[in-house]
Amino acid sequence: MIELEHLSKRYGGTLAVDDLSVTIRPGEVTGLLGPNGAGKSTAMRVLVGLERPTSGRALVDGIEFAHAPAPLRTLGALLDAQALHPGRRARAHLLGLAATQSIPDRRVDEVLDMTGLGSVGKRRIGAFSLGMRQRLGIAAALLGDPQTLVLDEPVNGLDPDGVHWVRSLVRHLAGEGRTVLLSSHLMSEMALTADHVIVIGRGRLITAAPIDEVVSRATHSDVLVRTPSSEPLMEAMRAAGGTAAPQPDGSIVVAGLPIEQVGALAFSAGVVLHELVARHGSLEDAFLALTEDERQYGSAATTGESA
Repeated sequence: MIELEHLSKRYGGTLAVDDLSVTIRPGEVTGLLGPNGAGKSTAMRVLVGLERPTSGRALVDGIEFAHAPAPLRTLGALLDAQALHPGRRARAHLLGLAATQSIPDRRVDEVLDMTGLGSVGKRRIGAFSLGMRQRLGIAAALLGDPQTLVLDEPVNGLDPDGVHWVRSLVRHLAGEGRTVLLSSHLMSEMALTADHVIVIGRGRLITAAPIDEVVSRATHSDVLVRTPSSEPLMEAMRAAGGTAAPQPDGSIVVAGLPIEQVGALAFSAGVVLHELVARHGSLEDAFLALTEDERQYGSAATTGESA
C-alpha cells in the first residue's frame, strides 16, 4: 500500500506538490492523472526517494522507501526509460541491479523473457528503440518481484502489441494483490487499464475515486435516437419530463431519461425507431472537465489566448 500524507514539495518559489493526501491500495490498478506540470512525476520521485519532501510523508507499506531493507523487493519503479547508460548491455544492466540485492542471475533472464527482450539481452542499450527501453525499464522494475509497482508513462513508444502487454501485465499483478500505480496521458488506455484514478492539478488533489464514479460525476449521459417520426417522439419525451433536441443530421438527443424509458415511451407512442443508443461521458471528458481550471499550459485554441 502507498500512502501520501500531507505531502508537499517546493522548488524555490514553485510549489510542485501541495498538501497531497491519498491512499493507493493493493489489489487494483490506480491511475495518476493530471495536466502537464500537475506534480505527478514529482510525487512519484518523492515516493521512491529521489526527492526529499518539503513536508509530509510518502510511505510504502508503512515506511519511507529510502528506509526499506530490500528496496528492489519492496517497490519496482519505471520513471524515465531514457535514464540508462547507452554503452551498457541490457543483461549486464540488470545483472548489476540484481547484485545489489542478492537477486539470482536466473531472475534476470526471467524478466528479460517476460518483457520480450530475451533475444536482445546482449545488445547495447544505445541501440534500443524507445519501446525497447521501456520494456527494459519495466524488466528492472519487476526484477525484485516487488509487492508495489510504480510506472510513469510506461506505454510511451510501445506498439499496439506492447501496449496490450503492459495493460495485461499490470492487471495481472494487481490481481495477485499487489499495489500498482500507473501514470499516463493516454486517457483511452487508462480507461481500459485502471480501476481507480487520482486526478491532481497544480500539485493539489482534485478527486480520487473509481473510474466509473469519476466519469459519472464529471460528465452527463444522454440518448441518441433516429426515427422518421421525430415530432411525436419529442412530444412524448418532453411529456415524461425529459428534454429532446433535434440535431442537424436529423437525429434527436434525449436527456433526463434512461434509455429503457425512451424505448418504452417510443413503443407506447407507436413511433418506429431506426437507432437508439445510450451515450456516456468518457474518462477523457471527465478529465478535461475536472482540470479545466488547473491547466498551466493550455493551447491558445483551448484558452482563447493569442500567441
